[in-house]
Amino acid sequence: MEPLLSTGRVATPAEATPYCGPPIAPSEALAAWNLAPPLLAALAVFLALGLWRATERRAVLLGWTALIVAFVSPLCAMTTALFLARSAHHLVVLAVAAPALAAGWPLRRPAPVVAFLATALALILWHLPAAYSRAWDSALVYWTLQLLLLSGAWALWSVILTRAEDAPARLVTGATLALGLGSVMSLLGALLTFAPRPLYIEHLTTSAAWGMSPLADQQAAGLVMWVPGMLLMSAGLALAARRAWRRVEAA
Repeated sequence: MEPLLSTGRVATPAEATPYCGPPIAPSEALAAWNLAPPLLAALAVFLALGLWRATERRAVLLGWTALIVAFVSPLCAMTTALFLARSAHHLVVLAVAAPALAAGWPLRRPAPVVAFLATALALILWHLPAAYSRAWDSALVYWTLQLLLLSGAWALWSVILTRAEDAPARLVTGATLALGLGSVMSLLGALLTFAPRPLYIEHLTTSAAWGMSPLADQQAAGLVMWVPGMLLMSAGLALAARRAWRRVEAA
């Protein structure tokens, strides 16, 4: 099966080893933890700094745990085998880690539009075949896109969940941008779901071990981005609206 869009790559998927390691089979999943010392050290420093600066330590711990799931647990290795796992990975970062960090350690004075653009740009780049290939081949590109996605979403959720006195007004701005981001996610999910052929050459041979064709894997990834993604974003907005309403009542 040929990919729908050409990436211009000369190398085959087997010639490149992505950051999370080579594609794994289901029998290898439980042992496929990413215990790279630089990553573990960075996460430890991040946790210490987060707990020191936290306004809600439990929220910071939840966000940090979500990052462990995304980058240390076998989910990281599964992203190189299944694009479905890649979509699930994005949701963990966007809809669990980012809002939890924003609730417990909000970024100060984030620019809402910049936060939205950064997050949307990261999402779009992750779904462009050419950019996906670059992230597959280069750890630097991989982490640039991951940090852009996390920082943008963290800033956007900080706007939505802010505790400032003008929170209700900022909530409207943040909620509007969050719905815009949800629309971007839905569009990307629809494109993945209804594309007639596989888009990513990296996964032409990696999903068979999991009992899925490349196209079925891509369609499942689209549905995950489309439906659960919107549900999680909506749940976060509902929580933000509840917190804002309580602040209005207490004023």
